[in-house]
Amino acid sequence: MMSGHGLMWSNIYQPEKPHVKRRVDWKRIGALFAPYWRQQATVLLCIVAVAALGLVPGFVTAHIIDSAIPHRSLRELGIDVAIILASALISAGIGVLQGFLNSVVGEGIMRDIRTSLVEHLHRMPLSFFTGTKTGEIMNRVSNDVDNIDNVVTGTLTSIVTNVVLIGTTLIAMFLWDWRLALLSVAIVPLMVFPLGPVGRRMYQIRKKTREKRDEIESITQETLSISGITLIKSFAREAYERARFYKVGTRLMQLEIDLAMVGRWFIASVTAMVVVGPALVWFGGGWLAISSSLKVGVIVAFVSFIQGRLYGPAASLAGIQVQIVSALAVFERIFDYLEMKPEQYEPAGAIALPSVAGDIRFEGVTFAYEGTRDVLRGISFHVRPGEVAAFVGPSGAGKTTITQLVPRFYDPQGGRVLVDDHDLRTLTLESLRRDIGIVTQETYLFHDTVGNNLRYGKPGATDAELEAAARAANIADFITSLPDGYETVVGERGHKLSGGERQRLAIARVLLKDPRILILDEATSSLDYENEAAIQRALETVMRGRTSLVIAHRLSTVLTADVIFVVDEGRIVEQGRHATLLARGGLYSRLYRTQFSNLSA
Repeated sequence: MMSGHGLMWSNIYQPEKPHVKRRVDWKRIGALFAPYWRQQATVLLCIVAVAALGLVPGFVTAHIIDSAIPHRSLRELGIDVAIILASALISAGIGVLQGFLNSVVGEGIMRDIRTSLVEHLHRMPLSFFTGTKTGEIMNRVSNDVDNIDNVVTGTLTSIVTNVVLIGTTLIAMFLWDWRLALLSVAIVPLMVFPLGPVGRRMYQIRKKTREKRDEIESITQETLSISGITLIKSFAREAYERARFYKVGTRLMQLEIDLAMVGRWFIASVTAMVVVGPALVWFGGGWLAISSSLKVGVIVAFVSFIQGRLYGPAASLAGIQVQIVSALAVFERIFDYLEMKPEQYEPAGAIALPSVAGDIRFEGVTFAYEGTRDVLRGISFHVRPGEVAAFVGPSGAGKTTITQLVPRFYDPQGGRVLVDDHDLRTLTLESLRRDIGIVTQETYLFHDTVGNNLRYGKPGATDAELEAAARAANIADFITSLPDGYETVVGERGHKLSGGERQRLAIARVLLKDPRILILDEATSSLDYENEAAIQRALETVMRGRTSLVIAHRLSTVLTADVIFVVDEGRIVEQGRHATLLARGGLYSRLYRTQFSNLSA
C-alpha cells in the first residue's frame, strides 16, 4: 500500500461484470478481418480454383475405368494420367499462395488484437492495476490471444474451403447420378445433429479453464518474481506454495480432461458415418450396376468423392463448429477487457499547452477512491512557478493523493486542479505530462541497460546529456565503474543494483527529461545520509526555477522549502515556512521533533 493516499482494499478497481448470457458479437469479430479483405478475396479465388481442380481426378478416374482401359488405349490412358498430374501440380502451387496469404491475415489479426488490448490497458486508470493481478492481465494479452490463433488463422479459410468442396461435389454428384447422390447425403444430418449440445458444453468448460489459467498465471507471476521468491525463501514457504500451485493445477487438469472427453462420443459417431456412407454407396451402386446400366467408374468416382470431398469436409465443419463455440469464450474475455471503461481522457477541444510555467493551484478539491470515504476534503493551496512546496504529515493523510492529481492520474470529485490557470480536465494529457517529472519511493527500472533506462525520460538524449544527468544525481562514478558502463544490464526491476543506486538512476532519468514540474514522493528514502546529502545538493540546483512538490520524512528540502503544507486526515491543517511552523508548536512541530530531530542535531 502506498503511503499518503489512504488507499483501502475496498476501493480496488472492479471491472463491470458481463451478463451471464449475451449475444455473440459477430460484427465485432468480423471487423477484425476487414483490413485484410484483399488477401481474403484472393484466398477465396484460390479455394474455388483448388476445389474445381480437385474434381478433375474423379472425372478422369471414371474415364480411365469406363473408357481407356476397356478400349485398351495407351494414348487415352497417358492423357488421363497427365491431366491428373497437371491438376495436382497446379493445385499445389495455388495451395502455397493460399497458405502464405492465410498466414498474413491470421498473424496480422493476432498483432492487431494484442495491440488493441495493450493500447486499451495503457489507458486504464491506476485503480485498475492496483485491483487486478498482473498474471490475469498477462494471460489475457498473451495466452488468450494465442488460444484464438488457430481459429483466426485457419478456421475461416477451412470453413470456406469445406463449403466450396461440398458444394462443387454435390453439383457433380447430382449431375452424374441423382440416386447415388441422395443416398450419399442421407447420413450427413446424423453427423451434424449433435453439434449444439456438444458446443454448449465445450463453451462452458472453456470459460472455466481460462479462469483457472488466470489463477495459475497470477500465482506464477507472484511467486517467481524477484520480490516473491525472496519472500518465499525468507519465510521457508516453498512447501505451501507447491501445495497451492498443485491444487489449482489439479483443478485445471480436471477441466482439461472434461474438455477433451466431452465430444469423444460425437467424434466416434462421425468416424463411423465416414465408413458407413461409402458402404451404402457400394451397395446401392452395385445394385444399380447389376440391375441397370450404371457404370462401375461412376461408382468408384462417387466413393472417392464422398470420402474425400463430402464426408471429410462435413466432419471437418462439425469439428470447426465445436472449435468456434469453444473459442467464443476466449473472444468474450478479450472483448470484456476492451469494453472496460478507461480513465477519463481529454474532452473534445482539449487545449494543448505549448509550454508549462509551473503555476499549480488547488481550489476546494475533494477526492475519494471508489467505494471509500473522502481522502481529500476541501484542499486549497497555491504554488507559484519556481517554488518548492513540501507536503508533510502522518502516513495516510493524503499527501501522495495530492501529487497524483497534478499529472491527472485521478480526477477530483469536487473542486478544481489548475496548472497555469487551466483546469486539468480541459488540457491534453500529453501536453500536461510532458513537463512533469515524478520520482517515487518505489523505483521501477526495466530489464535493460543503464543507458536505455535513463533515455526512457528522453529517447533522443546524447551521451553527454546522459552523463550530465548522472553527475547531477551523484551516480556517474558508479556507472563508469560497472563492467560495461552505460551498456550494463540492470536485471529484472533493477535488482542487480542496490536500493540507493536504483533511486539515483530514477532521479537521473527525471533530470534528463528536464521537466518544469518536479514531484518527489520520498524520492531519497532508500539513500543513506551521505548519498542523500549529495543528491540534495544536486536537487537544489535542479529545482531552481522549477516548481517542485516534495513529500519526504527526512529530506532536508523540508527545511528550506518556500512553503510547507501540513496534511492531516485529508485536510491542510498548517502551512508556512519551516521556522514559522516550528515556532507555532502545532502538528508540524511535533512531527519535526519525532521525525527530523536527527537533522537538527
